[in-house]
Amino acid sequence: MSEYRIAVFASGSGSNFTAIEDAIKQGKLEVSLSLLVSDRPNAPVVDKAKQAGVPVFVFQPKDYASREAYEEEIVHQLHEHQIDLIVLAGYMRLITSKLVEPFYGKIINVHPSLLPAFPGMNAVKQALDYGVKLTGVTVHLVDGGLDSGPVIAQQVVEINDGDTEEMVLHRVHEAEHQLYPKVINWFSKGQVRLEGRHVHLNTTHPS
Repeated sequence: MSEYRIAVFASGSGSNFTAIEDAIKQGKLEVSLSLLVSDRPNAPVVDKAKQAGVPVFVFQPKDYASREAYEEEIVHQLHEHQIDLIVLAGYMRLITSKLVEPFYGKIINVHPSLLPAFPGMNAVKQALDYGVKLTGVTVHLVDGGLDSGPVIAQQVVEINDGDTEEMVLHRVHEAEHQLYPKVINWFSKGQVRLEGRHVHLNTTHPS
């Protein structure tokens, strides 16, 4: 059986990149971390990938005529590295049909809320401002809209009286680092099936 190859897209510190890398090292995730794509050459995640020996494709959007133009180059890179799954991990750009269409059903994102509640930026602040008692993490398929793709998995994070945004963010990030490798594992084992907006797992006891 050939190895299952993933590409991580990230713009920042790369905490989810590290969580995925750690899960691979610990034998919890049997995939090849085959490419990092970043729109910020100086992002810490770029250094992390280079130190880990992961191939890196870095671009600056201002160097391209349009979003579609740089996504065309990204698609070329993905085919070159024979990528099976795109993992968005703090990638701070909306993506267009140029990337979504050839990889639909094979692009996932992690969002720091229980979607469809609090999409977009500053989701934890949105939750605190609204006064909810529960928030969490959602892993979903990407359809080109703003955090609007079909939900694959969610994990709840409680909000306690007196919690600051930083306290909730810390718990949310911990939940992300647990849930995201697990979902990637489901994809690598062929356990994810999509019917319309409904995502089904092909096993009774997914691991």
